[in-house]
Amino acid sequence: MKQSFLSDPAFAIGPAIHHRLLIEQSAGAIYAALTTQDGLAGWWTPQTVALPQVGSISRFSFGPDYFKEMEVMELVASSRVKWRCLKGFEDWIGTVITFELEPHPKGTVVTLHHEGWLVYTKEFASCSFDWALFLRSLKFLCQTGKGFPYPDFNKV
Repeated sequence: MKQSFLSDPAFAIGPAIHHRLLIEQSAGAIYAALTTQDGLAGWWTPQTVALPQVGSISRFSFGPDYFKEMEVMELVASSRVKWRCLKGFEDWIGTVITFELEPHPKGTVVTLHHEGWLVYTKEFASCSFDWALFLRSLKFLCQTGKGFPYPDFNKV
């Protein structure tokens, strides 16, 4: 049976988180921060295990008792990174996170889409706020060499 585009979380109807920001850095440098273990550890969580390879599973630990696992679904050099959440908070499972990178005269515009949420929940609202803080951490990492990954992402 052919899969409908509506069954793909990337096209799910429902709440979605979107953020857009300018980072004064090349798309290649930002892409590295979004795909390599060192890059991800520098802005999201130091406890990162990741390979920049489609089909790989990345693990992001947030303290001793909580982690997220993401399947790397798509990698387009200096342009696009796409993950599907396999493990994490129940509301996250099955959601799709996409980072799009667009050249800009002052650097690169990064757009984050976190789609596939089934319903609007308190976790959705909290996640939107946290993504904004983590994207700020990504911006600082790419522009200054020092991000604010977990647990310090909300202390600056």
